[in-house]
Amino acid sequence: MKRSLPKVLAIVGPTASGKTPLAIELAGMLDGEIVSADSRQVYKYLDIGTAKPPPSELNKIPHHFINMLDPDQDYSAGKFGIDAAKTIDDIARRKKLPILVGGSGLYVKAAIDGLFEGPGKDPEIREHLEQQWKEHGAEELIRKLRAVDPESAEKSDIHKPRRIIRALEVYYITGKPISQLHSEQERVHSFSTHQFALNWDREVLYAMINKRVDRMLKDGLVDEVKSLSQRGYGVHLNALNTVGYKEVFEFLEGKIDSDTMGELIKRNTRRFAKRQLTWFRADKRIKWMKAGSEADLHLIAERICKQF
Repeated sequence: MKRSLPKVLAIVGPTASGKTPLAIELAGMLDGEIVSADSRQVYKYLDIGTAKPPPSELNKIPHHFINMLDPDQDYSAGKFGIDAAKTIDDIARRKKLPILVGGSGLYVKAAIDGLFEGPGKDPEIREHLEQQWKEHGAEELIRKLRAVDPESAEKSDIHKPRRIIRALEVYYITGKPISQLHSEQERVHSFSTHQFALNWDREVLYAMINKRVDRMLKDGLVDEVKSLSQRGYGVHLNALNTVGYKEVFEFLEGKIDSDTMGELIKRNTRRFAKRQLTWFRADKRIKWMKAGSEADLHLIAERICKQF
């Protein structure tokens, strides 16, 4: 008889949608441990700006991939996919339920489906490409990428030049488009994943985002960024070149005032949530649970438990 695969529960979706409280409640109900699929919560010192669970919740339920690295350490979705699979297998072997939680779509995909990690960095190629970016802009890099990897170029975001640089670097190292290497990779699943997301009306979600940003600023986001700067960490780092942190750095550098900083964080977070929704809506495996208010989370948790 074929052995059934261990189950994994995944709670995914856009920022500020209630993933964390829902997952913590489910972990208590289903004897689970949380595997964070958040590309920023993996870093130490990034607490307020990443809406990291407070120590009381981290101590209540075992969490993995939170406060794991210093902000200047490199980490990737591909590496996370490998590490997360090992962690999930370990949790399952201990007869606990792995609960994957996060809004970083690429991290979620890496954990569930696998993701091509690619060759290591080539300092000479990387330096050459970064110099081209500084001199000619991301448009020139996309033009070069289009010539060797049209599929990746089509999906590229001009505001994320590092991904464009990485795609070109992989091609120059391997002689193959990164899109081709992705398609060639096969992942043998060692678990069965059941994905759920909270489905809010767009206006309600945006109001929740605005409320969260106000709370972050009240709780000391500016002081958190000052502390990061004093430690020698700046917006030049990938970990900090992200919504919520880059706007505060601009404020501290005197480029914008306090009110503009708050409004930019809200606007950019709403735009980020829209991109997250587009990503997750494309995955038809996800079951969307209608939510009207935060009071619904307990009922939704009970419904998920019955389905699971």
